[in-house]
Amino acid sequence: MKKLVAAALLGLSAMGTLVSSCTKDAAVPAGAPAVLAAPGTQNAVATNGVMLQGFYWNTPTTTAAGTWWQNLGSKAQELSDAGITAVWLPPAYKGGSASDVGYGVYDRYDLGEFNQKGTVATRYGTISQLQSAITSLHGKGIQVYEDMVMNHLTWADAQETVNGNTVYTKFNYPGRGATYSSYRWSSANFTGTQQAPNNGWYQWKSWDFQPYANNDAYDNLLGSEIQYNGNSANQTETINWGNWITTKLNLDGYRLDATKHIYTPYVNQWLDAVKGTRFAVSEAWFRNLTDLNNYAASTGGRTSLFDVPLHYTFQDMSNGNGAWDMRGLQFAGFTEANGPLSVSFVDNHDTDQQGGALYSPVVNLKMLAYAYILTRAKGYPCVFYRDYYEYGLGAQIKKLISIRKANAYGAGNEYTSINDADLYAYSRAGDATHAGLLLLLNDGSAARSKGITTPFKSATLTDKTGNNTSTVTTDANGYGVFPVNARSYSAWVPGTGTTTPPPTSTTTAVTFNVTYSNTVTGQDVYIIGSTAQLGSWNTANAIKLSGAAYPKWSGTVNLTSGTAVQYKYIRKDAAGNVLWEGGANRAFTPSGTSLTRTDTWQ
Repeated sequence: MKKLVAAALLGLSAMGTLVSSCTKDAAVPAGAPAVLAAPGTQNAVATNGVMLQGFYWNTPTTTAAGTWWQNLGSKAQELSDAGITAVWLPPAYKGGSASDVGYGVYDRYDLGEFNQKGTVATRYGTISQLQSAITSLHGKGIQVYEDMVMNHLTWADAQETVNGNTVYTKFNYPGRGATYSSYRWSSANFTGTQQAPNNGWYQWKSWDFQPYANNDAYDNLLGSEIQYNGNSANQTETINWGNWITTKLNLDGYRLDATKHIYTPYVNQWLDAVKGTRFAVSEAWFRNLTDLNNYAASTGGRTSLFDVPLHYTFQDMSNGNGAWDMRGLQFAGFTEANGPLSVSFVDNHDTDQQGGALYSPVVNLKMLAYAYILTRAKGYPCVFYRDYYEYGLGAQIKKLISIRKANAYGAGNEYTSINDADLYAYSRAGDATHAGLLLLLNDGSAARSKGITTPFKSATLTDKTGNNTSTVTTDANGYGVFPVNARSYSAWVPGTGTTTPPPTSTTTAVTFNVTYSNTVTGQDVYIIGSTAQLGSWNTANAIKLSGAAYPKWSGTVNLTSGTAVQYKYIRKDAAGNVLWEGGANRAFTPSGTSLTRTDTWQ
């Protein structure tokens, strides 16, 4: 999150109160976000996965289900039914008070366990409630990503004198003591801090974050800024904390907060030391696509990035409210520029927060934006909790997710010669087992129709969103005239009437053998991988292998022939503790009726 001007963190109340015939014009390579590249590893999300940001700025401290953690845990089944495959949690650690939203970090090791800052529970609940919620989400096959705030601490326990100035920079953690970590923070660990109200910042070392985007990073941050450049002790401690919380909460991934404010080589170091094959997305708030591309290059593909430029494109569409040129959606944002590393979103806790520095909500035509991100060939879409549950969009978003799961496959196509000021068209060609779709978005005040040559030849299509009840039949070239209602969207999908159905898939019986002897009673070896048959990288769905020929572990899995697979082996015990083998992901493409893979644990 972009840091607010937060002088209140120095002794004030807690943060948180705070149409004609036309051929396809441009083919876009297919690229559903099943695998995101990182040096030496691959981190995976479910095929056509959808993330939910599981909170907003001032979530209630009590809900019908209890605390916020209990609220999220109670929704595990309905989120799974809706097609949500991962939930991003808010910062789970102790802030300055019971009402702190989590970004005013006091103690990163206190997950609602210790009596500190006048409370045991965090705003969201206790550690046991948090762990129970994660267990419920994992039990429904939903991954969990934690919000990692690594560039500052706030609400120090005591003062120090630095160059004759009194600053609050000593963190002693009297309520936790040495449990989990004996590391203590003082002015030597920071580059600067906020002074008393209205006194701005006091800095005694050079800021160590990068001056991206014409020094855009040099703005008001928050609390005491942690020094990573040249401070190996801070580096090690934050890596240790990252590994600790990963194990403590059995995390599947991370959302890294405000990374443009952190020394970039250390972001890379932390990801290399902690992430492994898990997913990571970083908030580097650059409105300019060039700046975001530069940051992606600086982090070397280790982390996905939120598509901030695309959000502002949606806001422009919203603010235009029918007057904006819809051709602005063509090849838009970081999602189109670097799809495998993009997390697309419409709104989030910052853009939705009235009075916040990043307040920029997509108010009008919001479902057009969701239709865009949820059907696109590129990007990993993130749904905002408040849109789904509080702004009345849940049923429509759920329908779009179901369309994504069933039809959003194959190459994407932009129709640059067809799109106009009010209408935007985009198609997915489908693949061997999925029919594909044609998306139409209309921000105008009148219904529209367009003649479009689609990938769907001699097919009858219906609008799967239910927004339009007519049918369209294409000719032998795939041409048809498709309607879309005013200020609405349609997802036309082929159904009955297709004269050339896609071929049915075949499977290959793959036997996996791995030699591994470093187990004790109660531990077993599993295989896990990038496809649903191999658990979609979710350790709860990994395939257990037989140790009957120990130290060889074996098992046979039917995999889709001709579909590339990445996989690894893991060791897991009855308590769910997981050890991943090292090295890069193994990869192959199943073919024939059967084959055998013989490996040695790396």
